[in-house]
Amino acid sequence: MTDLLDIFRALADPTRLRIVALLREMELAIGELAVVLDQSQPRVSRHVRILVDAGMIERRREGSWVFLRIVEDGAIGEAIARAENWPYSAREARVIAHDARRLAAVRTERAAAAERYFADHAAEWDAIRSRHVAESEVEAAMLAMMHNRRLGHMLDVGTGTGRMAEIFAPTVRRITALDRSPEMLRLARAKLADQSIPIDLVQGDFLNLPMADTSIDSVVMHQSLHFAHEPDRVIAEAARVLRGGGHLLIVDFAPHEQEDLRTLAAHARLGFSDGQIRGWFASAGLVLESTQTLEGGSLAVKLWLGRRRSDEEQDPATEGGQTKRLAA
Repeated sequence: MTDLLDIFRALADPTRLRIVALLREMELAIGELAVVLDQSQPRVSRHVRILVDAGMIERRREGSWVFLRIVEDGAIGEAIARAENWPYSAREARVIAHDARRLAAVRTERAAAAERYFADHAAEWDAIRSRHVAESEVEAAMLAMMHNRRLGHMLDVGTGTGRMAEIFAPTVRRITALDRSPEMLRLARAKLADQSIPIDLVQGDFLNLPMADTSIDSVVMHQSLHFAHEPDRVIAEAARVLRGGGHLLIVDFAPHEQEDLRTLAAHARLGFSDGQIRGWFASAGLVLESTQTLEGGSLAVKLWLGRRRSDEEQDPATEGGQTKRLAA
């Protein structure tokens, strides 16, 4: 009974009830909770710690910020999912409705911060976009290439502003949007706030994905592989988390000689050839199913779609006199 008692004790406080209600609406940083609740951050942190210890909410660090969300799995997640049926008193219902109105101000500030960032960097991004075919054509080609695939739980590697998560949201069950930059994740969080499917925003590195083996149905890397000094390792890591039969879509540039992109936009690699991608896919246990080239401007955009072999399809490789399967 101890765990159950801990849960009831955790909820036996007006502020903690309000925190649970707010986090059912969206992930929030501790500072944002403090604003909505009109309480100090240390006080809010104490309440959060109790809810974390009871297994009701979990923390996710993004740089210097800590975001909070409701635990979705297990009996606790199921109970909180039915919170709209909890027997709130009339006074409690009024307080929660008041908090919901204050929460709208947090959404507005997130959107305003995103707009300021876009305005500050618009010239830099436009300079790169002007070198290749329109993004609308790239996005249309991506959606067409992934059409009728089992996308399920999609991992968006290098989500940036969250645009890939936004365009694929109608076709998937869930999205994990990953980026190294806390600032970019905050932009994505503002952009994706109104999506109807679950979207998890995660800070992480494409060389060490924070997902279990064979836990993801599809992976998208849109204009992120050229930041990798070891792209073969990035592809192998994406293959590791893919389920058998899952797909990896890479969108990047064909080989080029525009050296200024190394300093202008921190590109580590100046495009990729079909042969390079095919070889890296094969080493990672992926089959290159389809390629497409989009010409326009001085940079050609390439799409490569790979499929992870199932265990039955893995080709045996011989090393040291013994037969083994290719690493996936």
